Amino acid sequence: MGVTVTLPELNIKEDELKILLAIKLFEDGVVSLGKASEIAGYSEKAFAELLAHKGIAPIKYSNLDLNKELSNA
Repeated sequence: MGVTVTLPELNIKEDELKILLAIKLFEDGVVSLGKASEIAGYSEKAFAELLAHKGIAPIKYSNLDLNKELSNA
């Protein structure tokens, strides 16, 4: 499935737009890490490293999951 979006003239390369879109969709919980990395054109590891470099946690924990992990530590 392809999507075409018409944008005003931007001084941003297509690859950069894909990365920005993938990050936003991941942050908002719309897509998984795997799907976001696919959108960005990166491996999951490379995309997770990119997220970490930007201060975005590549792993999302709910409060319940986090409390469970902390109690098991």
